[in-house]
Amino acid sequence: MTNKKNRKGVILAGGLATRLYPISKVVSKQLMPVYDKPMIYYPLSTLMLMGVKDILIITTKRDESLFKNLIGRGENLGLKISYEVQSEAMGIPHAFILAEKFIKNSKVVLILGDNIFYGHDLTNQLVSSIKKNSEATIFAYRVQDPSRFGIINFKKDNIPAFIEEKPKSSKSDFAITGLYIYKSNVVGYAKKLKPSERGELEITDLNNIYLKNKKLNYKNLSDGSVWLDTGDIESLFNASQYIKIIQERNQILIGSPEIQSYKNGWISKKKLINSLSDKKDQYTNKILKYI
Repeated sequence: MTNKKNRKGVILAGGLATRLYPISKVVSKQLMPVYDKPMIYYPLSTLMLMGVKDILIITTKRDESLFKNLIGRGENLGLKISYEVQSEAMGIPHAFILAEKFIKNSKVVLILGDNIFYGHDLTNQLVSSIKKNSEATIFAYRVQDPSRFGIINFKKDNIPAFIEEKPKSSKSDFAITGLYIYKSNVVGYAKKLKPSERGELEITDLNNIYLKNKKLNYKNLSDGSVWLDTGDIESLFNASQYIKIIQERNQILIGSPEIQSYKNGWISKKKLINSLSDKKDQYTNKILKYI
């Protein structure tokens, strides 16, 4: 089991988000709303759910000040948040190279800034996974269109064989989600990767190294869990509708860092109320109603 103090989180919130043009020409997609919250609130809350308090947000020079204005250094949430600029899109593994000084000897959880996770059994699954001493852990989810994702293929008895990036045809329909847990040696592996034909370091190549060395821990997201990738207009719209329906039906708030910090015991009810005392928006009213 790993010490909670030796866990760090990275949110990858850079890139050009060309699938969301023209909106993303002026603002990061991770700052766009998914129903009643900025998109980045959801991955941030997932890291908090896993007990991660020391978090690095990797973004662009254009958007860094906007993220700082929205989230700051995290003191009001009981967090320690820092920032790193990625000058150009160089692939997911490049985030580990940028975060080398931040990671040091810690276990690191990387989550893509446009991924949303939700489910009743999700907490136990994610918390138990980060506690284990595995070199690397990935999570898979069954999808309708495997050609859009990195797909994990299996041998007999559901033993992982290899991971394939956006296959034109595949016998498997289990996609690798944008949530990864690694020991600190991931930095060394990332540095040894060579760019793919599109000029980026590929997370599929990185995970296949762990798989080849029999160091990859593979998990299917539990039944009832939901994974939403909000990288294009259609999926962004569908995610907003899903969050709205579930919140209204169950009278809850999904992906709220304030609520997650309160539930974790990182901030008191009094401190939370005081931090919201001068706000009159609908989101704040929902938080006050929850607590």
